[in-house]
Parts: sequence; C-alpha cells; structure tokens
Amino acid sequence: MEICRDFYLDKLIKRKNNGLIKVITGIRRCGKSYLLNNIFYNHLLESGITDDHIIRFAFDSADDLYLIGESLIQIEKEKRGVDPEKFMAYIHSKVTADGMYYLLLDEVQLMDCFEAVLNGYLRNDNMDVFVTGSNAKFLSKDIVTEFAGRGDEIHMYPLSFAEFMSVYKGDKYMGLSEYMLYGGIPLVVLREDAGDKAATLQNLFSEIYIRDIFKRNRIKNIGELEDLLNILSSAIGSLTNPEKLKNTFKTVKKSKITAKTIKKYLDCFEDSFLIESAQRYDIKGKAYIETPKKYYFSDLGLRNARINFRQFEQTHSMENVIYNELRMRGYSVDVGVVTIAGKDADGKVKRKQLEVDFVCNLGSSRYYIQSAYSLPDEAKRTQEIRPFRKIDDSFKKIVITKDIVQPYYDDYGILTVNIYDFLLDPQILEK
Repeated sequence: MEICRDFYLDKLIKRKNNGLIKVITGIRRCGKSYLLNNIFYNHLLESGITDDHIIRFAFDSADDLYLIGESLIQIEKEKRGVDPEKFMAYIHSKVTADGMYYLLLDEVQLMDCFEAVLNGYLRNDNMDVFVTGSNAKFLSKDIVTEFAGRGDEIHMYPLSFAEFMSVYKGDKYMGLSEYMLYGGIPLVVLREDAGDKAATLQNLFSEIYIRDIFKRNRIKNIGELEDLLNILSSAIGSLTNPEKLKNTFKTVKKSKITAKTIKKYLDCFEDSFLIESAQRYDIKGKAYIETPKKYYFSDLGLRNARINFRQFEQTHSMENVIYNELRMRGYSVDVGVVTIAGKDADGKVKRKQLEVDFVCNLGSSRYYIQSAYSLPDEAKRTQEIRPFRKIDDSFKKIVITKDIVQPYYDDYGILTVNIYDFLLDPQILEK
C-alpha cells in the first residue's frame, strides 16, 4: 500500500531544474528514500522523462555499491566513505546522450567529498540533483557552508495526521488515538497488529536511532545517553535546560554527568531529528529567552516506545501533535511568555509570567495558539485565554481543543477550533 505524500512531492516538482541541489532531510525511516526513489521517480516517468535519464543510487545499498566496484562490508571495516572517483566514473558512463539527467542520490553523506562532487555536477547544464540526508549536521554544516547557497532543503517529517488518515480504516476519533499512541513512521503505520507496531518502534529505537547517534558522535557512555532520552520522554513539553537535567541525574541516578555533556547529548538528539526544541519568546519585550526550552518528539510513537507505552498523558501528547503539525506546515514555533504585574497579599508588586503554548510565524503571518485538551466550563476557558487578553497586538489568537465543537469566535475575537478540524484542514487558521 502506498501512502500519499503529495505535500512533499509538490515541493520537489516545484524545485525541478532550479539550478540548486535539492536536499531532502528528516528523521530516519520517515519516508525520504521512498519519496525520492519511488514517488518522485514515478512522477518523472509519468512526465515523459525516459528511464535512462534518471540515475538512482543509494550509498547504503550493497547492490548499488557493487555497481561501482565498492563493498559495503569493506567500507564498514575500513571506517571510510564511498570512493568519489568510482562514483563519478559510474555517473560519467551513464550520461551518454542529450537532454536533462536526473540524479536521485540516497544517503549521499556516506560518500567522501560529496560536497565537491555535487558542486561539480551543478556546473553541468544537463544535470538536476536530488539527494537525501538523515541528520541536521548534514544540512547545517555541509550544505550551507560547502554549497555556498546552492542547497535547497525540503525537510520531511513522519506522516501528518491527514496522511495517516489516508490509509487508516477507522474514523478520525479512533484514528487520532492510534496516531498519538503509535505515531506516523510509515513502516509502523502499515503494520496491522498493535503488538507488531510496538515491537517495530522499539526495534527502530535500539537498532537504528540509538546506534546511529552513538556511532556518528562517538559517545563514550551510551547508558547516560539513553537515561537522558528516557527523562525527556517522560517530560515532553516541559521547560528544562542542561543544568536542571544535571540536577535530575544527580538526584535520581547519583550521576556526576556535567551540564556540558548533557548539552552535547541534546544536540545529538536534535541533529538526528529525534527531538526539536522550542525557545521561549517574550511577546511584550519582543526578545528571545535563551533558557529554559521545551522539547518535543518528532514522532510520538517513538517517544511512547521509549517509555514502553507506560506513561500516556493525553494533554502533553496533544500538545506535541499540534507542535509537529505546525512545523510540518512550515511555521517557526516558539513558546510565548507574557509578563504581567500584580500585587501579593501584602500589597507588594509582583511580576508573573503567563505562557502561550505556541507563537507561530510564517512570513508576515503570526498566530498565538493555546492547546487545551478540554474546556469543560467557563472557568477553564477563562484560564486558557488569560494570556491572550494580555497581548495588545492584532495577531490572531486561537484555542485548539479536543472537545467536539464547531469553530467559533468569542467576544474577544479569539477563535476556538477542535483538533480534528485543525489537523485535517490546512486552511483552518486563516478562516
């Protein structure tokens, strides 16, 4: 069964022949390779490109490496990258006619000097280059620096809820429950049995994500790394920083791990796209607050597998789902802070910080969003919208709830929508 990924296919189509290296980034197993080598490949064929003008090559494939005289086993033993000279000779042998050639290259960072090789192909008017990579350093370090503005990123996430529902057999209410439990990794979504889904997620964590981070970053203490991941998994959407986490380790684990090491581990998780951080933003002061931050998982199924599906809080899971959906739609997302002044029991002035779950920016658009699992009465609603009432600009303010309500505006101009409409209608925020 093929899952529709038209959102990303359209991005690739719009970037065809733009003179840049198209770089598809994203967490391992989110569907990058399938998007490039199946969905986009089929689009090229359907648009009239002949198969001999499409060159597909996966640098982690033993079969493909054999074509250029390389051995996957030998490369692993020697701890080196793929020989670029052998690869270039192979490409040269394939480019034998007129017309545009499309290079679809999977996990290209496994080739030595790949930046120089790809830059060289950009100078050929008859080559359009598309590549995948699985970690943020691949983009931020190599693409930005070495490609000098010639890299064009398409960041891919696990399935959105709308993509998930395109293959889910039940209704949207049961669908969201399963989505929040097992996430959107395509390999997992296509599994039928719940036990199979859980086992697949746990295997992915141990066999791919942890091993990949450990190997790439030369981590010395994998136990500490996994302990930190467990702590983050148990506290998604909570404000924290390396110093607070260090104190948790000291109290709970009797560990002497340093804040510097924890910061390194956090960077490793973000570089692998396992988690993302949201920084705090002072809405009135119009300034960022460096620490603490909130951390969200790119896939809730992976987060739940990490804690053996024991700790499932609907409130925090819903907040994580909303965050991921906003990021998929291209918004930069911060945690809003509104500082207000009040008086304590002794009449002294005290400053208090109210929180806006998400401050979302895209171009000139901005939205303030509160995630409210349920609004059972007016008192709860008043509590949720209180930070909005203290913001004096004209940007749209929205409450997203799991309650089944039709979208409506209250007397303060605040829009309330249910999470199902939000996740399934990309235009809902603009209505």
